[in-house]
Amino acid sequence: MVKSKKREFGDAGEKIATELLLQNGYRIVETNFRVKNLGEIDIVSIQEKQIVFVEVKTRNVSYETSFPIGFAIGPKKKRNLKRICQIYLLNNEYPQNQDWRVDAIFVSVNRETGSYETQHIENILWDEYY
Repeated sequence: MVKSKKREFGDAGEKIATELLLQNGYRIVETNFRVKNLGEIDIVSIQEKQIVFVEVKTRNVSYETSFPIGFAIGPKKKRNLKRICQIYLLNNEYPQNQDWRVDAIFVSVNRETGSYETQHIENILWDEYY
C-alpha cells in the first residue's frame, strides 16, 4: 500500500519524536497502537517505571501562525487517548495501580530547509485527573 504524502510527513515527525525520547532515556515499547473506532497512540514508552503514551503532532512551520499546533489535541481527542491508554494497559495485563501518563510531542518542520523544532509537553491529561 502506497503511503500518502501526509502520512509520510506524519511518520517523519514520529521518527523525530522517537529519537528525542530515546535521547532522553525513554525505552520504546510499541508504536502505532490502534483501537478500532477510537484512534491510536503514536508511541508507547517507559521512563523509569512509568508508562508514557505519546501523541505526536507534526506541522509545516508555514501553518503555525494561522493554526497553532497545540490546538490539534482537543477535548474529544484527549478523552479518546485516555480510553486507548486504558485499553492498552488492560490488554497488556498491567496492574491497576500502574503509573502512567500521556505526553505530546509537537514537531514543527520547515519543509524548505528540512530543519525542525520539537516541543515535549508532559502529562497533557493532568487537568482531567485532578
